[in-house]
Amino acid sequence: MENLKGKKAIITGGGKGLGKATAIAFAKEGIDVAITGRNEQNLIDTVAELKALGVDAIYEKFDVGNHQEVQTAVQNIIKTFGTVDILVNNAGIAAFGTFMEMSPEKWNDIMQTNVMGMYYVTKEVLPHLIAKNQGDIINVSSTAGLTGNAGTSAYSASKFAVIGLSEALMKEVRKNNIRVSTLTPSTIASDMSIELGIAKKDSEDSVLQPEDFAELIVASLQLPRRAMLKSASLWSTNP
Repeated sequence: MENLKGKKAIITGGGKGLGKATAIAFAKEGIDVAITGRNEQNLIDTVAELKALGVDAIYEKFDVGNHQEVQTAVQNIIKTFGTVDILVNNAGIAAFGTFMEMSPEKWNDIMQTNVMGMYYVTKEVLPHLIAKNQGDIINVSSTAGLTGNAGTSAYSASKFAVIGLSEALMKEVRKNNIRVSTLTPSTIASDMSIELGIAKKDSEDSVLQPEDFAELIVASLQLPRRAMLKSASLWSTNP
């Protein structure tokens, strides 16, 4: 198994939900973590929790959909940590409505955050991984990126795009000993899912929890370097 202690990770959308659970799981493995997001208080609170676990933890507040902000923030993180080994592209937004109901502005917001945000952050981090000839990139899509459903056209379109981008990148950078994995979880009781009304806060026994998702990521990173988890879907055992 790969020893993760001492590695440096960047997790977008790391102040709450799936990103926070992943950051905590990383810290328990001895990984130093930089989290990003748009709510500074969430970031401050999460960094305090991470430091209490004995690792170095920092944050950068920015919008992944803003390329200039991404460039500055990633430079700051790598300057502080000195390097980067793991990138988790987790930041994302969702909104649901019929094709005709949803405004072009909302469609654009979803695509800008979920697709261009992943592209911007990866573009800034990837040269550092290539220079090291090693690294891991975890891209978070969704089962909505595997199958479209009524009322999910914008979200599904963005998550289908994440899968296509991620799989193409995986084939480009394998020669650089960089593992790119695409994860497609079903409904998880994250802050976003609860706010959207598609999961309940007290649904621990029937719906996937953020910690379940984090365990999958840690397990994929612990694989020997010769092995790579190309893609994985995470489902609840309860329909």
